[in-house]
Amino acid sequence: MFKYNSPEKKGISSENIEKYLRKLESRKLSTHDMIIMRGEEIVFEKYWEPFDENFSHRMYSVTKSILSIAVGFAIQEGYFALTDKICDLLPHEAGVQSDRNMSDLTVRDMLMMSTAKTPKDWFGARHPDRVRFYFENECKESHPGGTIFEYDSPGSFVLGAALERAVGMRFMDYLRPRLFDKIGVSKGARCLTCPGGHSWSDSAVLCTARDLLLIGKFMMNGGVWNGEELLSGDYVREATSKQIDNNPMGVENYCTHGYGYLIWRTYDNSFFFNGMGCQLCICVPDKDIVFVYNGDNQGNAIAKDIIIDELFDLIIRPAKDCELPENKLAEQSLITYANGLKLYAVKNELSREFEKKINGKTFILNENPMGIKRMCFRFTDTVCSLDYTNAQGEKTLRFRIGENEFGIFPEEGYSDEIGSQFAKDHYLKCAASGAWIEEQKLFIRVQAIDNYFGILNMNFGFKDENTVGIYMNKTAEDFFDEYKGFAAGKAE
Repeated sequence: MFKYNSPEKKGISSENIEKYLRKLESRKLSTHDMIIMRGEEIVFEKYWEPFDENFSHRMYSVTKSILSIAVGFAIQEGYFALTDKICDLLPHEAGVQSDRNMSDLTVRDMLMMSTAKTPKDWFGARHPDRVRFYFENECKESHPGGTIFEYDSPGSFVLGAALERAVGMRFMDYLRPRLFDKIGVSKGARCLTCPGGHSWSDSAVLCTARDLLLIGKFMMNGGVWNGEELLSGDYVREATSKQIDNNPMGVENYCTHGYGYLIWRTYDNSFFFNGMGCQLCICVPDKDIVFVYNGDNQGNAIAKDIIIDELFDLIIRPAKDCELPENKLAEQSLITYANGLKLYAVKNELSREFEKKINGKTFILNENPMGIKRMCFRFTDTVCSLDYTNAQGEKTLRFRIGENEFGIFPEEGYSDEIGSQFAKDHYLKCAASGAWIEEQKLFIRVQAIDNYFGILNMNFGFKDENTVGIYMNKTAEDFFDEYKGFAAGKAE
């Protein structure tokens, strides 16, 4: 299905791609996969171990851009119009809201992220119906829809619910015969759900990196595939063009070039799908390049700046419209370097001598926000463990020093198929690595690598072999919440 060629044959330097990879690795980014396509051919494709081309990757807010495509098809088929009001599409749920600005919101307002009120946090509310919860917003401050850009993820979810109500099926099922089957999107592409039964259409599509590449290519083709216009070219042009200013602070960076219909604008007349943690599909029409990147860099505020800025500087802008001279040496160097890349793990550069003093020793902890009562480290030359007791009982987290241990995070019940709901007997897959960052300070990073991505950082500072101070923090949406705060303990 996919055609491949050397970077040089498509006007891109292998040497520059390797420079780009080395730049991302030097900044300690957690990359899962990357694809570069020019024209109809892939010039670079890489999956960081343990990911591969068949992995159904959580796309987070890239989901919104896929929803926008579904909205385009629904408009094309006459289910509703851009000017239709959301309250007319969801009359039962929207009826609880009396604010005029909320009642007047249109499909286009929702697509442009120009809604009426700052949304409430739905995770903490644990509301049984997320659509109704959106309209139960008692905030007095509101403004007319279509006037001001404010990122409103719940608003996109509500738009997805309105679409599903109109077409009578899940939006991914709706797209299957109209788009996915025609362009080759894998049968496993799907979306998690939310309380109330609708698709989690603002955040929870799972698909492969190649699926995302195909969808981006379709949009860059203007809605045309194999010579057939599947989706209105007018809608695609509007969706990928600037419809509203999204730069209220007056700054210049990758995401302040305007916003279309749930699709971002960026440098050099380009547009992109943009998901939390660095799920990206960047389409550069003037260079005929589509770039896909997936990873989990939550908590790293400048990760997307690095990925996108360096991409344009090293690969996009230098790309030539003709073949480059053959460079087998650079091409082989790129292949060799890329083949050695694995999922980011914290690196250990200090002595492990202190391990001997605390190995197997149990520490009793003071009352703490994590609810951890006792803990014990067990170190080996291969797999180490942190054994601890918390509100759920006895737990064991396995990790390696200087590299990842792939296993299961021991906390039960984090959401599975339905967002924000406790899932009995469900545990997230994870990668855990550790390093001594000071002579007596151990740092452990846990990366959730499941239908949900997230980062948990654990810091253990030992005053001596009998006294420990602990700090844990997390960057994860609605999980790892039990692992935040400070603690202190003494050896038993």
